[in-house]
Amino acid sequence: MRQTELNLSEEDRSIVEGIRSKGSHQAREVNRAHVLSCLDRGVPETQIMAVLGIGRTAVWRTRGAYLQGGLDLALFDVERSGRPRQYDTNSEARVTALACSAPPAGRQRWTMMELERAARQEPGLECVSRETVRRMLKKTISNPGAG
Repeated sequence: MRQTELNLSEEDRSIVEGIRSKGSHQAREVNRAHVLSCLDRGVPETQIMAVLGIGRTAVWRTRGAYLQGGLDLALFDVERSGRPRQYDTNSEARVTALACSAPPAGRQRWTMMELERAARQEPGLECVSRETVRRMLKKTISNPGAG
């Protein structure tokens, strides 16, 4: 199969060589830089795959990404949106403040169930679950009821 020729510009070549030789980059980025450098020098795909221990599709995707969108698209992963946060830091702070407040009458400390019930009384936290309250408190290294 005939390879699509890939010729890096001088600026792109220097960036690729910089990534290959120094700095702290993710292994995938360094591998992609190696692929681009090898393709620029005309090294056959089979040799690239054997030396770098990658598959043919990795070589194809790197080449295609460079031809389509340039060096940034070829070397670096596209940022993913991810799931948006359901509760903001103010909500988390209110739950933490609630856990640090005095426990209900007749109790020495908060339980997760009581914290969940109390948190559901707060505006904006009507649907909060016990597990979410636990995770919020775990982030702050809080110990409900201690003290």
